[in-house]
Amino acid sequence: MPVFLKKLLSATLLALCGIAAPPLSAGDFSHNTRTLAFIDDMVKQHGFDRGELKALFAEARKRDDILEAIARPAEKTKPWHEYRKIFVTPQRVEGGVAFWRQHAGVLERAARELEVDPAIVVAIIGVETRYGKHTGRYRVLDALSTLAFAYPPRSKFFRSELEQFLILSREENIDLRKARGSYAGAMGYGQFIPSSYRNYAIDFDRDGQRDLWSNIDDIIGSVANYFHRHGWRAGEPVANRVTRGKVPPELVSENSKPDRTAGELAALGIHTTPSLPAEQPVAVLELQQPHGKEHWLTSRNFYVITRYNRSPLYAMSVYQLSQAIRHAYRQDPS
Repeated sequence: MPVFLKKLLSATLLALCGIAAPPLSAGDFSHNTRTLAFIDDMVKQHGFDRGELKALFAEARKRDDILEAIARPAEKTKPWHEYRKIFVTPQRVEGGVAFWRQHAGVLERAARELEVDPAIVVAIIGVETRYGKHTGRYRVLDALSTLAFAYPPRSKFFRSELEQFLILSREENIDLRKARGSYAGAMGYGQFIPSSYRNYAIDFDRDGQRDLWSNIDDIIGSVANYFHRHGWRAGEPVANRVTRGKVPPELVSENSKPDRTAGELAALGIHTTPSLPAEQPVAVLELQQPHGKEHWLTSRNFYVITRYNRSPLYAMSVYQLSQAIRHAYRQDPS
């Protein structure tokens, strides 16, 4: 029997018997067993109303474009010289200078109270959302439901983020049906996922709410607090390019966490410009350029940037954008 006839016969029999498969492909999660188990947990562990959650997830939509996007992040598909072009651009530098000028007071306060580099805070917001111009077009509810219930490779992680999102909505009075963010459920100018929002966002203007979509004090303060809480060390280097010496492949770090000292590498003939103190902890980063590889010695502060996004390409983009913004700002801070 032809395949299409088999499918037609199967569908006809199901209809005659009054049986219908839940329309997950159409986006309705309300009858999905994983969703129902999640609702049970939210009711038992956090006191949510079962009826309200059922109604909420009946409105959640599976987004195939989200599943496609998460399967091909730029960090894993582009070499450094192509990846850099996305973020370190004249437009982002100009936008960063304008953002710094406009919010200099808040940035200075954050730098003072939280001991962070204001240029890094500006660069993060520039890389993430072009200074708030593109904070995400997906409903966070749809994004997190899709990844929690229809993306097995990381369903555990996104199920947890969905849990955090529901709790966050209750804490900060966020409309679950209207909140928008990235395809991975990241929100606001700084693109905080729900767990980061709950753990690191701060009410920097003390108005009683942590608002990362429209309150610039909270936005800047929260990004700064993220770095503060992850161990940013004011005044220490971030990354220095190797300008002399050959780097053996076995010295290249896999996770950017400093595992040797600049002195150890100097003894092997590996030096940077400017030079680093011998006791400075570093990791060795390798980047692909069009005509070969370049190497950098990265510090604890570089590793802290990777706590925001684990990709070393991301961290280097943030660092180089911050340097360009700082230079341009100092040229004309008015």
